[in-house]
Amino acid sequence: MEFKELKSIIENKFKAVGSSSELKEFSSKYLGKKGEIRKIFSDLGNLSIEEKKKLGQELNAFTDQIEKAVTELENEFKKAQRATNKVIINTELPGDVPEAGNIHPLTIVRREMESIFELMGFSVLEGPEIEDQWHNFDSLNIPEGHPARDALSLGKTYYLENGNVLRSQTSSAQTRFMKKMKPPIKIIIPGKVYRYEKTDASHEINFYQLEGLYVDENVSVANLKGVVQRFLREFFKKDVVIRLRPSYFPFTEPSFEVDMKCTVCDGVGCSTCKKIGWVEILGCGMVHPNVIKNGGLDPEIWKGFAFGLSIDRPTMMKYKINDIRLFHSGNLKFLKQF
Repeated sequence: MEFKELKSIIENKFKAVGSSSELKEFSSKYLGKKGEIRKIFSDLGNLSIEEKKKLGQELNAFTDQIEKAVTELENEFKKAQRATNKVIINTELPGDVPEAGNIHPLTIVRREMESIFELMGFSVLEGPEIEDQWHNFDSLNIPEGHPARDALSLGKTYYLENGNVLRSQTSSAQTRFMKKMKPPIKIIIPGKVYRYEKTDASHEINFYQLEGLYVDENVSVANLKGVVQRFLREFFKKDVVIRLRPSYFPFTEPSFEVDMKCTVCDGVGCSTCKKIGWVEILGCGMVHPNVIKNGGLDPEIWKGFAFGLSIDRPTMMKYKINDIRLFHSGNLKFLKQF
């Protein structure tokens, strides 16, 4: 095929190109390595030097012209495609409001408890969750081999490889703060504790406690009872029925258990109160002289009382929750209620 004839065909075919796919087909047929223009280049060897030079220049100029035109048309097709795919955003439409999280019921109750005790003059402090055995046991008058380590469920403690433990009670911080602070000491210590035991509707392997400690020169059981009654009345926003039972804790003497009538079933009996109508709300007593001494104070001068209560169980009673395991279940349907 003569160059002039091919040139006319190419120009007419190019004018007829109407899409990106047609342009790709055109480029392959006429500009590719095996295209029509390349065939004419291969025929130049049959011409004289003068003819070869002249035709070669014309071929190069035409090829550059067509390649440039192809590139420009290709860019136009791409621009048109982008315009077609363009997403139009109406900035005047109301946006989607992201779903807000809820404060966990245990956090709600912990903050409320802290606020009540702060109004009574207590300071809020935190102790370490990883504790050495001296603070977790020995400083609280529970030396190694003491039967109370098992009797008080403290034998179910999680031990770490280095000999430390995950604290089994927030009482472990008592002597720490006695050594750091000068009496009078009036503090609460909320936080998570750990016990290795079987879980059920009223027991978990990790739960929250709130420890209270008051040390001064003239402290009595009457002071202890007054603080406990005031706290329970403020927390439940009503007078509650409680009972004090003599008990035993190695770190207090005398010691008491404080029970209150179950607010979930109103004393009839349910899984929360183990069908007996009463819920053990806290343990308390006068700080044992040995604990005062281990805290670096003279037990002949300084007296004190201490109490420890679960945060989980009062939360269950306040909101009528019948299974403690719901707190750590991650169930959004449950959490959205608060």
